[in-house]
Amino acid sequence: MTNSSTPPARLTPPVGGFQEISGRRVFAHRSGGGGPAVVFLAGAGAVGLDYFGVQQEVSRFTTAVVYDRGGTGYSDPLPLPRTAGAVAVELRELLRAMDIAAPYVLVPHSLGGLHAHRFTQLYPRDVAGLVWLDGLHRDWDEFMPPAVRLAETERGAPGPEQLERMRPALREMRAELLADYPDHVRQPLIDAHDSDGWIRVGSAERGALVELAAELRAGPDLPDVPVIALSVLAQDETRDGRRRMDAALVGAVTHGEQRTLSDTLHHRLCFDRPDAVVQAIRDVVDRVARPRTRHDHVPRTEGGRC
Repeated sequence: MTNSSTPPARLTPPVGGFQEISGRRVFAHRSGGGGPAVVFLAGAGAVGLDYFGVQQEVSRFTTAVVYDRGGTGYSDPLPLPRTAGAVAVELRELLRAMDIAAPYVLVPHSLGGLHAHRFTQLYPRDVAGLVWLDGLHRDWDEFMPPAVRLAETERGAPGPEQLERMRPALREMRAELLADYPDHVRQPLIDAHDSDGWIRVGSAERGALVELAAELRAGPDLPDVPVIALSVLAQDETRDGRRRMDAALVGAVTHGEQRTLSDTLHHRLCFDRPDAVVQAIRDVVDRVARPRTRHDHVPRTEGGRC
């Protein structure tokens, strides 16, 4: 599936602006100052400004960046899906064009987990830490039951007719999630999400999950940097797999920690629990600024409310 409809970049972002990357406009919004800079990587169907609320909180103690991958959100259109490598190269060029110094704390949500992992494979020295927001993992299929493996997720992506039927419910959901955003950001964002181009993008990005996972498996593991994983343990068939998968993720680094949340859902994490998200980011930023020794105690699993 490709994204070849009216370019969403023709919509005017309520905040932020554009950088020209490889002859295309890529949207980004920067807040705060200092380092290490925190960079949010959106999930499929989401855009950078969906994370505006947590970005503003993070900007109180360091630089915080949200952006839209090429082909998504306010950025210029590109055929979708893309390789994780292409997304990683684009992000590095964007941050350099914005004169934001490495290394960064990457904060990926959902599909953004695959893109963040590829960034660490290509540019390990540019990564200071990670905050994994219920992120997608290259080894997802090893932990999940057959009904929710990546190939099934691809096949279950809604088509154009189903998306059209879902449009009113999606708009209502978005209005509820963004209710606390300032009006100059909230209403334009709701309207943009309701556009034909934006509605199709989420399904288009989910069209190559198996290939993305294979791309990542051909590369190295995460670098040994501080990692906090926020694991949303919903009452569904992914619950046990998610717990074990994220535990393995943080267990592979020296300073890894898993914090489990059972009072939200995957797509609602940054809206229901901004406190947990911001605290995890602050903790990783602090650990980067004050490196621990291998013998320091860091809890690796469990958590509840953060």
